[in-house]
Amino acid sequence: MNQGKVTVIGIGLIGGSLALCIKERTEYTVCGCDVSERSLELARASGVIDEGTTDLAEAVKDADYLFLAVPVGLISRLMAQLREMPLKPGCIISDVGSTKGEIVRHGRELSRVGVTFIGGHPMAGSHRSGVEAADPLLFENAYYILTPTPETSLVDMQRLSRLLQVATRAQLVIMDPDHHDRVVGAISHLPHVIAAGLVNQVGRYNEENEWFHRLAAGGFRDLTRIAASHPVMWRDILMSNRHTVLSLMDDWLKEMQRFRQAIEAGDAQEVEALFDRARRLREQLPDRKKGILLRPYECYVNVPDRPGMIGEVATLLGKNGINLSNIGVMENREEEVGVLRLSFRTEEDLTQAVAVLKQANYIVIE
Repeated sequence: MNQGKVTVIGIGLIGGSLALCIKERTEYTVCGCDVSERSLELARASGVIDEGTTDLAEAVKDADYLFLAVPVGLISRLMAQLREMPLKPGCIISDVGSTKGEIVRHGRELSRVGVTFIGGHPMAGSHRSGVEAADPLLFENAYYILTPTPETSLVDMQRLSRLLQVATRAQLVIMDPDHHDRVVGAISHLPHVIAAGLVNQVGRYNEENEWFHRLAAGGFRDLTRIAASHPVMWRDILMSNRHTVLSLMDDWLKEMQRFRQAIEAGDAQEVEALFDRARRLREQLPDRKKGILLRPYECYVNVPDRPGMIGEVATLLGKNGINLSNIGVMENREEEVGVLRLSFRTEEDLTQAVAVLKQANYIVIE
């Protein structure tokens, strides 16, 4: 039985993989939209989509879900176009961009035309590109971040979460848009800037003496591998997240200043301490091999379906000093009560959270 229509705008690696997941694991009809007729032909021929078109208005007509899988620099412009189109009432729109704050602020404007925008960021990728590389396993066990606002309906969050959980088999994480941008800025955007800067610096040295490149072996190449990323894509990402990245760069310069001062002063003990701290912190990073997930401590909480409930629960725990790992929205049971899945890093945090929530008269299931 056909459940409705899902449209994916942008049929590249991410968009194609998302379309393929939905087509293979749900009963929705999947429509692809792209400026490239060749990409659409490949997608149809390989079974990635059911139908395809280069006409945006035709693609979004009667769609229950729209996924914007276009470059970050184009998402805001695309949403402006969508605001002028007769979208299906109740349609949920999401994106796959790696920045969220600016995009979510533009997305709020879509509520004026009777649809819901919920920012999304599947943290998965491949060294390959294009619809030819579409893979139904691309998102499996990866983190898929959703960034609702306090006004986002819990029912809409449940609808989108249910679709993504079934289709992608990813681990959904709910996060504030600006917090997302700071976290991803620190672990992805800033490292790309540093890698590019280091390659450019060594490149200038190599102009005077070619041995800099000749001797640039494994360590240098591993450290700077991400500097080979697509320049236009990273231009758009940094422009979209520029305020956060600038703040992170200031912190990076302070970190480099600590090293500089210790080296300049000949303080061998401090230099060793800086490297030792980095080594210990590096060893604490979780092993994120595909298919392996650390089992979190979890509980389930019944909440009324009203705007802001996700924020209320998170704020309550934060005020009590409880470290919440993530919040997941369980399937809608078609009642007035929804279910949140709360995950914690430690058993102590879980125990404290259960006590605080019960004291606040929430129904908690352990």
